[in-house]
Amino acid sequence: MVHRKALAQRIRLEIDELEQTTSIVTRHWQRTKTATEDRDAFLNSVALNLHSFYNGLERVMELVATEMDGGALGGTAWHTELLRQMIMELPSVRPAVLSVDSGQRLDEYRKFRHRVRNIYATHLDASRMKHLIEDLSSTWQQVSTELLAFADFLDHLEMND
Repeated sequence: MVHRKALAQRIRLEIDELEQTTSIVTRHWQRTKTATEDRDAFLNSVALNLHSFYNGLERVMELVATEMDGGALGGTAWHTELLRQMIMELPSVRPAVLSVDSGQRLDEYRKFRHRVRNIYATHLDASRMKHLIEDLSSTWQQVSTELLAFADFLDHLEMND
């Protein structure tokens, strides 16, 4: 039996954490523009928190895949496949967790997370992060709304059982 109430609560807890993470990204990005010393530290913080942003979202997606969809994905492309799975409706199981637009936007953050994992911090390029940071607020607003709607769906299922 799926513990829908617990899953809904976990999603909401992750949303709270992600809200703080997006706030840090925005704040530290502003500091990269004005810092004369330690600019690289603020840039590293932005990159790490963008990495954490996608990790948190992927944690939510993994929970949904495990608890609702019948198991976690495997293979070399599982990160990409997990995101694709979240934009699909699974009839008689669940609606799509994310819209196609959100999936496309989040794929850019997934790719960036992969880059951060595979380069030295000294090779971070602020210009390559700029569009992610500029889109973060609107992306997060859309994604958080969709995740909250999914958590509400889970609560509704729980009440009707």
